[in-house]
Order: sequence, then structure tokens, then C-alpha cells
Amino acid sequence: MILERGRAGQWIESAAHWALTQSGSAAKSVLIEGECAPSPIKAIIMERAIPGNTLAGRLRTYNWGAVVPFFLLHAACFSVFLVSFRWKWVGLALLSYAIRMFGVTAGYHRYFSHRTYKLNRVNQFLMAFLAQTSSQKGVLWWAAHHRDHHMNSDRENDIHSPVQRGFWWSHVGWVIANDFDNYDSSRIKDFGKFPELRWLDQYHWVPTTVLGAAFLAIGGPAAFVWGYIVATVVLFHGTFSINSLAHIWGSRRFDIPDDSRNNWVLAILTMGEGWHNNHHRFKYSCRQGLRWWEVDFTFYILTMLSWVGITRDLRRPQVGADSGKEAAA
Repeated sequence: MILERGRAGQWIESAAHWALTQSGSAAKSVLIEGECAPSPIKAIIMERAIPGNTLAGRLRTYNWGAVVPFFLLHAACFSVFLVSFRWKWVGLALLSYAIRMFGVTAGYHRYFSHRTYKLNRVNQFLMAFLAQTSSQKGVLWWAAHHRDHHMNSDRENDIHSPVQRGFWWSHVGWVIANDFDNYDSSRIKDFGKFPELRWLDQYHWVPTTVLGAAFLAIGGPAAFVWGYIVATVVLFHGTFSINSLAHIWGSRRFDIPDDSRNNWVLAILTMGEGWHNNHHRFKYSCRQGLRWWEVDFTFYILTMLSWVGITRDLRRPQVGADSGKEAAA
């Protein structure tokens, strides 16, 4: 698909140009008849080395389906100047952000990626639907790539390591590059067996579209701009900051092979995900804030939901002799 020329088109094309040039040595989950290529990076390097496979050629075949809405949402944030300002709209944006950040952290991450607690099948579907209102693609896609990340964290095959590919690649480049549009379904067989989750994953745009339409229909243009557009864009970067900033900024309690960090600022912004070094040490744990002052709102909410039987079997870290060597202060 060739974009119509113009400033917007040039801006998006420039961003895609950057993503394509960066993706040459990044990890790629290559889905070939259900099997993952044994060396994702080599697969990309070999693909880029094919004679005639130039940057211009890749731009012509670039799949703009996800990146165009991504950039349009960012540009649409300026529409806050076109609607009336009320503090209630700011409050709506914060509420929308918080509820959907919970969907990202409790759903995409702690449930589907790491299975740190249990849900029944109906609540599992509802959690997936809530997570996908964030407009961060399908739940199976998200979780499969996240499991790949933990298998290769900050090593060569990590798909979004700032250590390997730099800050911007880890933050957003890997998202807008086409190299990760597919995923290795064998990574997520445990949830891929559910047809309703496969449907949601295929039609990942449905939950976020329903939410946006509801804001517009119920609250009008101002509610749509603040409650959906602004909140969604801020939510993007809140989530992405864990892939980027949480591997370069913060403290390291546990001396583990990757560069994950604990950061209280990110923990507040992401409802507990900022205790990233803790998480990389205890991936199976539903609780990521290990000490009393390590605020983890996602864990608190999941605990309260367990009191009424919605969640169950929340896994906790086994801190003790086997907890790993603590990094030097």
C-alpha cells in the first residue's frame, strides 16, 4: 500500500523508515507452519541480505494496517484544543487509563503471559476483552511475545531490549515494525486452545472500537477525545516504558542476568509493573512489590477480587534461601 503524499504521510513514512532500518538485527518470531525458526535474528539478517531486498522495496511492501492508526491516535491528541475543557474530562481520562492499565497488567501480563493466578472461563474472556480495549493487539499475540522476551531477556534474541537495540527500538520501534506481526503459537498453547480467545486475538480491534464508540455515543466528542484518544496514547507509553525505561533506569535488588530495574515512579504509573527487577526474579509471582512500601495496585485489586471469588490461587514469591543473590547496594 502506497500512502498518499503529504506531511502526515511523510511523517509516518519516516517513522516506518526508521523502524525498518532498526529491525535488521532485532529478534523476530517467525511463524512458519506453526513452528518458530530456531534463530530469529539470523532469519532477519538472511532476509535483509537477499539481493534486491532494499529499504525502498520494504517500504513498498510495508503493512501499514497497525502503524497508521497508531500515529493517527497520537495526532488526534491535539483535538483536545477543539473540544470544551472541563476538569471532569481530565478525570475521565485518568479513570479510563487506570481501568485499562489494570487490564494490561492483570490481563495481558500477570494472567495470560505468566499465569500468576486463576480465572474461570467467563472471567478469562472478560479479562482478555478488557486488556484489548487498550488497543495493544490480541491477547495471544501479546502474551506469546512477552514469553519470548523472558526467554531471551536483554540477550541477542530479545525482541525489545534497550540494551541490544537502544531506547526507541525497545519503546516503540518493535511495535511499528512488521517483523513481529506474527507470533509463535506454540508459545501460547495453553490459552490458544480456547476458540473465544482465538477470535478475540484475530479481531483484536473489536474491544477498543467498542469502547471508543461507547465514549462517543454516551459522552459526546469531548468524552471521546479525553476518555479514549488521550487515555489510549498515554496508556501506550505507560506500558511501553516497562520495556524501555525499566531496563535502564532504577535500582537492582537481585543480581540476575538481565538488566531489569526497580523504579517507584514507573510502579505508580503502571499500577505495580515498575518493580521490574523483582518481577524478572519471580516471574511466577502475582505480587511484584515485595516490600511493604513497594506499591502494587494491580496485586491489591486482584486480592480484593479473590475475596468475592472472581480470582483465585494468587501465586506469591518464595522469598528465602532460593530467592537469588541480591545485588550490591
